Amino acid sequence: MSMEKLVNAARRKGPVCVGLDTQLSFLPEYLKAKDWSDGEKIFEFNRAIIEATEDEAGCFKLQIAFYEALGLDGMAAFSKTLRYARGRGNVTITDAKRGDISSTAEQYAKAHFSGDFETDVMTINVFMGEDAVSPYYPYLAKDKGVFALVKTSNPSGKDFQDLRIDGETLYERTARKVSEWGERFLGESGFSAIGAVTGLTYPEEFERIRPLLPHTFLLIPGYGAQGGTGKDIAGFFQGGVRGVVNSSRGLITAHKGKTEGEDFVKYVRQAVLDMKKDILQWL
Repeated sequence: MSMEKLVNAARRKGPVCVGLDTQLSFLPEYLKAKDWSDGEKIFEFNRAIIEATEDEAGCFKLQIAFYEALGLDGMAAFSKTLRYARGRGNVTITDAKRGDISSTAEQYAKAHFSGDFETDVMTINVFMGEDAVSPYYPYLAKDKGVFALVKTSNPSGKDFQDLRIDGETLYERTARKVSEWGERFLGESGFSAIGAVTGLTYPEEFERIRPLLPHTFLLIPGYGAQGGTGKDIAGFFQGGVRGVVNSSRGLITAHKGKTEGEDFVKYVRQAVLDMKKDILQWL
């Protein structure tokens, strides 16, 4: 099961999730100068980072928008990156935040859990209720996983997520539902194939969510560029690693201002090691 594989990788290698939200501006000059398509340059950038960090990173997350924006060439890089990372035994997360009625969700599930864009785990938006989640169940019963949005790290997330309903916030109600849906997909680790996205930029809400998700593994955005720190995670990780912590820009642009050559990956690797140390020192 992919979520089991992710849990094991996070415990064995560490809870750092390297976000490959790759933009052309992030590339070192030696790559920009190549007589290649933009997609080929992006794949080469991603490939080098995967090879340089896979022994220290629990997983790799690709935000699909950065590839869609480049059209077919970008989606070719997206597909190649997923295949390359998974082919080397790494866990991949596609950050697509899909959320739609069941007939459409069936196609989203097929698109990302098979074929050219196959991934291990993907993010979904559960605002439309279980109808937007249940089409993924057949894949979860086999070997895939999803992360459902519960409490996001963006500033305006509170506009709706913090609204109170019968004495609890919408994000708390969502957490309860996600936990309930996931009970039928528990793995040997004790975690469900249905995980949750909970942002690190609001540590107090993070703590309120913890008891509502006893069997839920987390994808935690908000580290680094968005202000989250390892100390903010300490409470939730009492008793061991219970999620992966994503950083994108903070890792894959670590070489900027230092080098424009092929040695860029040593700075990315060091950023991963520093992030890992910052998180694990509080456990």
